[in-house]
Amino acid sequence: MKEDFLHYVWQYKKFDFSNLKTVNGESLSISNVGNYFQKSGPDFFNAQITIENQKWAGNIEIHIKSSDWYLHQHEKDDNYNNVVLHVVWEHDTPIFRKDNSEIPTLELKHYVSKEVLENYQSLVSKKSWIYCENQIKQVDDFIFQSWKERLFFERLERKSIPIQKLLEETDNDWEAVLFCLLSKNFGLNTNGETFLKMAQSVPFSVIRKEGFEVENLEALFLGRTDLIPLDAEDNYTKDLKSNYDYISHKYQLQKTILSPVQFFKHRPDNFPTIRLAQLAMLYHQESNLFSRVISINKLKDFYSLFEVETSSYWLTHYQLDNESVKKKKKLSKSFIDLIVINTIVPIQFAYAKSLGKESSETILELIREIKPEKNVIIQKFNQFGLDAINAFDSQSLLQLKNEYCNLSKCLQCNVGIQLLKS
Repeated sequence: MKEDFLHYVWQYKKFDFSNLKTVNGESLSISNVGNYFQKSGPDFFNAQITIENQKWAGNIEIHIKSSDWYLHQHEKDDNYNNVVLHVVWEHDTPIFRKDNSEIPTLELKHYVSKEVLENYQSLVSKKSWIYCENQIKQVDDFIFQSWKERLFFERLERKSIPIQKLLEETDNDWEAVLFCLLSKNFGLNTNGETFLKMAQSVPFSVIRKEGFEVENLEALFLGRTDLIPLDAEDNYTKDLKSNYDYISHKYQLQKTILSPVQFFKHRPDNFPTIRLAQLAMLYHQESNLFSRVISINKLKDFYSLFEVETSSYWLTHYQLDNESVKKKKKLSKSFIDLIVINTIVPIQFAYAKSLGKESSETILELIREIKPEKNVIIQKFNQFGLDAINAFDSQSLLQLKNEYCNLSKCLQCNVGIQLLKS
């Protein structure tokens, strides 16, 4: 038995209302179960109940056992002074307010049907990958689509948190924030945090000033990530080292200790050197990238915007001072898709939100143009009959797995609630 099951039973009134009594034998009727509040303080706010013809308006606190009140030290918390009813599964001790008046208690186990209990136990008793893996396909498609939309925007809200933090760190410079987010995206999962810290270690004013020469940006990005060999033999690498030393001295850039970048398990086209060279070319070509990004809402236009290659040196190199077979190295459409999913859509959402503008429909149209991500989570959902047709589907399913299934929040999930109802 878990408290979230009791929250579900109370919120959706899955118990017998006809002849309720408190543990002290007082008659109890419920006019309003209150508003579910999933933060600190009582579980349900502004409930309306009647005990022995006396009407009460206030808050409801729910526990497995009455004694949990003292276990959680609610008697010391003023937020619980306005609790008018303590709802528990099992009553094991009286509960008193600070003024020593007893809080009425409803022992819920006497009023929940066997069927509701069995449905709950059936849902949560077996877990291989997710609890409902054998039932999730039964959920009505309209309900599931609505739930996926909410999951998608929950995920965007979560992605807005680091954007807000970056805004505070950059004095609300959206161009600087975009540069940080793109840097992290260009580093992929392996080098993303290192690339982000590199971007944060350089004032964006320096990027603006040095962007007129792509070699200067390459020197800056590769130098800050310690990717320029000190004992290089080729002239280009020597020039990069010289440029980096000059730029660092010119702008008084402090030495920053970053985690070493990783080449291991990367295909050559994803080497961090290549990604940083492409990032340098992007900011060499586009001096006002944020304004471009905010004004575009079609995937084909993003493909054009991010049609970036590298400077000529990298045609014959994957690493500095190490020549290779000649090959163009431009951003692929699949990589641009990841940029749009993980950087562009979140920053468009956060920017519109900062202006008080509604952007939901535009963002949904864009994300549905993009192919779904391919990873083990999406593949697993596919096995259960949930096909990800586009990136909207895959992003929603990732949110479902990470924020609900992994945390066993079945009774805060519309899938779990619908399966219990059925």
